[in-house]
Amino acid sequence: MTQKQTKNEFWSWFKVIGIAIIFTMSVRYFILSPVVVKGASMEPTFETGDKVIVNKVGPRITNYDRFDVIVFETKEDKHYIKRIIGLPGDHVAYKDDVLFINGEAFDEPYLTEYKEGLLDKGDFTYDFTLEEQLEEMTVPEGHFFVLGDNRRRSIDSRSSDIGFVSQDTILGTTDFILWPFERLGSTH
Repeated sequence: MTQKQTKNEFWSWFKVIGIAIIFTMSVRYFILSPVVVKGASMEPTFETGDKVIVNKVGPRITNYDRFDVIVFETKEDKHYIKRIIGLPGDHVAYKDDVLFINGEAFDEPYLTEYKEGLLDKGDFTYDFTLEEQLEEMTVPEGHFFVLGDNRRRSIDSRSSDIGFVSQDTILGTTDFILWPFERLGSTH
């Protein structure tokens, strides 16, 4: 092999590796991003140490649905993972461990496993209304009311530190555990 052939082969590999790096970084920063779950606020859906994939594109990023799990950023540049409960215009309340949205009771099957495991059999989600928690009648436009699945140990929209989550602070949705392998897969 001549020196020119070696040089051309080197540059060919360099281009392939460069394109692969650019592609990987583009996917990582603009399409899908891994996030490590910290804390118990989303148990049992997500546990501390789970690595999840955050989807940053597509219709689910501009049109969020009730019960989507989102990752959002707070004022302190912290990332939180929570479940959307209230959409803009919704009135949200809890009474006797039942979720009411606009006066209608909603089932939350993702909480069943956790509720059944409670030793004290008390309310899993304590009674509240938006008026009591955030002094608002409904969720404001462009915002969401979010709760962690582990209602007793979650800092979420019930706290004035979080409050309503602006759509502008949402990084994306997640429902896929990447790691650990024994939990690999969708949470649906």
